[in-house]
Amino acid sequence: MQKVAMSPMLKKERQEFIIKQLNLHNKILSTDLCQELNVSEDTIRRDLNELSENGKLVKVHGGALSKSYYGNTNEEDIYSLDKKRIIAQKVVNLIKDDMLILTSGGTTLREVIRLLPKNLTATFCTVSLMAAEELLKHPNIEVIFMGGKLSKDAKICVGGDAILKLSEMSFDLCFIGTNGIDAKHGLTDSDLEVVQVKKAMRKASKKFIVLSISEKLNSVCRANICRPNEIDYLITELEPNDEQLLPYKQAGFGLL
Repeated sequence: MQKVAMSPMLKKERQEFIIKQLNLHNKILSTDLCQELNVSEDTIRRDLNELSENGKLVKVHGGALSKSYYGNTNEEDIYSLDKKRIIAQKVVNLIKDDMLILTSGGTTLREVIRLLPKNLTATFCTVSLMAAEELLKHPNIEVIFMGGKLSKDAKICVGGDAILKLSEMSFDLCFIGTNGIDAKHGLTDSDLEVVQVKKAMRKASKKFIVLSISEKLNSVCRANICRPNEIDYLITELEPNDEQLLPYKQAGFGLL
């Protein structure tokens, strides 16, 4: 996430900021919050504990996870669901019978899967446990779960086994969610193990397509997955000619 100098906040303001960052980036690190909010580790620890006790987030070692990203949730708990459904419809329009498609996880990808036509006959390979469970509900899709070590935080396959399997395959399309996307830096993430898997996903795919609600635009996490020129398309809920997307168009992103 981008580091922004901030004035001291009241507890309510801090906690609202924490929830907003979780909604946008799925995971937050305590060290980042300390820097962004200019408060002590003890203050952040107390905030996260309180938010966890109130059912607002899932506290993990070193930070916290969004409830909607971490497990099964009601629709009202999913942040910007209407925007994610607009993105999902754009994605579905790209998918054709007999394609071999690779996906990451996340709530936007879950909406994509739920919108897939019942008569679609394609093969989906995923590194995401959540996406695999959702894909299994489709009557005509063949599902390949990449397997290997599972990240307890991200709930996706990470490590050498997953990367090796990806290196041996070639996919027509790869749809990937994002924690950070920026016209200058490209696609970024805060989890180093996830970064390595997503790098392998890009290399294994003929078309690499990033899905992101517009609120995530211009955000940068600590580790780079790929540069702007390595992304074939960026899909948001915005129209391709929206002025917010102009820097991405100038950087060479395809926009849908």
